[in-house]
Amino acid sequence: MTDSLSESERLSWLRLSRAQNVGPVTFANLIARFGSAAVALDALPAMAKRGGREELRIPSEADARREIAALQKLGGHMICSIETGYPQGLAALDAPPPVLFVLGNRDLLDREMVAIVGARNASALGRKLAHLIAADLSTNGLVVASGLARGIDAAAHEGALVGGTCAVVAGGVDNVYPPENAKLYERIKAEGVIVSEMPLGQAPQARHFPRRNRIISGLSRGVVVVEAAERSGSLITANYALEQGREVFAVPGSPLDPRARGTNRLIREGATLTESADDVLAVLRPMLGHSFREPDAPPGAPVPSASVESEADSIRDQIVELLGPAPVDVNELVRQSGATPMAVTTVLLELELAGRISRHPGNRVSIA
Repeated sequence: MTDSLSESERLSWLRLSRAQNVGPVTFANLIARFGSAAVALDALPAMAKRGGREELRIPSEADARREIAALQKLGGHMICSIETGYPQGLAALDAPPPVLFVLGNRDLLDREMVAIVGARNASALGRKLAHLIAADLSTNGLVVASGLARGIDAAAHEGALVGGTCAVVAGGVDNVYPPENAKLYERIKAEGVIVSEMPLGQAPQARHFPRRNRIISGLSRGVVVVEAAERSGSLITANYALEQGREVFAVPGSPLDPRARGTNRLIREGATLTESADDVLAVLRPMLGHSFREPDAPPGAPVPSASVESEADSIRDQIVELLGPAPVDVNELVRQSGATPMAVTTVLLELELAGRISRHPGNRVSIA
């Protein structure tokens, strides 16, 4: 961690995070490969070309300056993932969001959090319980994180406002969605904190919500699911929590209610059965105040590139042949190709920048 990056480094950090086909994993790999965002930016066009794309959209320095100025005009702040003030839970992820845009009280990001998520079409009792659990957790000093959606999310934010709540949004921090939560959005901006990794003005799209859910769970010590149908976004958040080593809590419901099927399954699979905030606190209290797990390989000095690029050239066709529509573990590609992990990572970076592969949870990739 550093207190603050220089202005030029912050601009490069933002530009790299906004470059076409650069997500958190690719960003982290680029920093590990080149040592700095500025050097990585210079290398992007050639890497994308080797992967099969002639042109790559990269924001200019003027674009980055305008976005930061617009955020500051709103009273917001940009925090890079290696700067002091970046949430510890997110910093401990193997590939943290490179940049967070923040509106409101950013001091709340330094406090311990618990997420509460659930169905948009929530029942009256589900909303009441989410409100009560959030209020009790807030009274006990925890910030409650959620996604500002209608239903359970909104009830959780409202219950926690008195003590502190964090809304993670799928669009830009200046985009109010859904519109019916406009008043709640304004209250959270005034009394809580709103965060996003998306550009200002960005309307939320379906592909953005899993990334938002990953941030919700990453910020938190645990995730409480109040109501959730099978294959719902709330279960995606719970799955991210499990991958990140967070605790999962679930409120049981009637087997006759489709909104309880997801939560009941979570309980069968080992989630803590939860009826009140006390059930959450009993599990989390021993963890509070302790550091989150640190990343296995934080960005640091660049890796020597002379032999890596030569090896990458020799295995590129082989890696493409090994890839298919079904996600495959990157370690399996290393094993089957017989190449070094850095060479395989380099080829995958090139293919991802070219838009030819997709990344999946669990360090897996597939043909896009």
